[in-house]
Amino acid sequence: MINNKPIPWTPVKLVGLLILCSSFSLSLIFLIKINFLKVLSQQSVNVNNITANVGTQQRVEELKAAMLTGWQQQAQVKGFSDSIPSSFQGAIIEAAKLSPPQKVIALTFDDGPWPESTAEVLDILKKNQIKATFFVIGQNVKNYPALLKQEVAEGHVIGNHTWHHWYQFLNPQAAAYEIDHTSDIIYQTTGLKTNLFRPPGAIMHNGVVDYARNSKYAIILWSSDSVDYSRPAVPKLIGNVFREAKPGGIVLMHDGGGNRSKTVQALPEIIANFRKQGYSFVTIPQLLEMEDKNQKLIVKKK
Repeated sequence: MINNKPIPWTPVKLVGLLILCSSFSLSLIFLIKINFLKVLSQQSVNVNNITANVGTQQRVEELKAAMLTGWQQQAQVKGFSDSIPSSFQGAIIEAAKLSPPQKVIALTFDDGPWPESTAEVLDILKKNQIKATFFVIGQNVKNYPALLKQEVAEGHVIGNHTWHHWYQFLNPQAAAYEIDHTSDIIYQTTGLKTNLFRPPGAIMHNGVVDYARNSKYAIILWSSDSVDYSRPAVPKLIGNVFREAKPGGIVLMHDGGGNRSKTVQALPEIIANFRKQGYSFVTIPQLLEMEDKNQKLIVKKK
């Protein structure tokens, strides 16, 4: 038979039960507090890591901006500019007339700046200690200003290749926009002005050349065309360059406007072959300075 009588609760038993309950409650609260502090600590570490990553990224961006500014300032201090003798302002130049012939050649690149290929071309030129001339498109300068700053900082010369690279006929207002707007963004980006102009596709009668000549730009064409815009095989591209190469010549290549991997692959061999033939490399202003000096010497001798 089960005994259903209630257990008598004495004061001593009640006190003991209260102490036991209080101890359990305190232990539970202490355990919860420890776990909470652990979670809070982990969150704090995560927040600190995120903050550190953001701070690092900001410092990297600030460093890059400072480097680009430094490049631009160095270029201006060193006097890199596109100035040419006044006798060539408004003139059309395919090559320099050097007498006696001097084995110099000017490498020129059109349609940049362009992601990847422009930087690759610059690396090759830097390794070979060569200065070239880049005819840039205004809207590409707007999209990739850092590449233009790098070109100037590394001693290369910049020329105007219009804003849109259009071939169709342009009225005087449109032609002025194409040329002036491009020169403006070159100046805003680098602090340098250019008086070199290359018409897209060498089209001479669609309005832009007339405007450029009236604005005292030298119209720079070429004597040796790589035809790299059609992406020939590398050996053919190299052959195209040397087929018409001559002392005082101007070589046309492209660092922008499309896939220029063939040009990048061919460039080291083009440089090596010119050097084997005894050529040295000059920019367009240097080439025109040489011709100007030669002309003045000829005049003095007469």
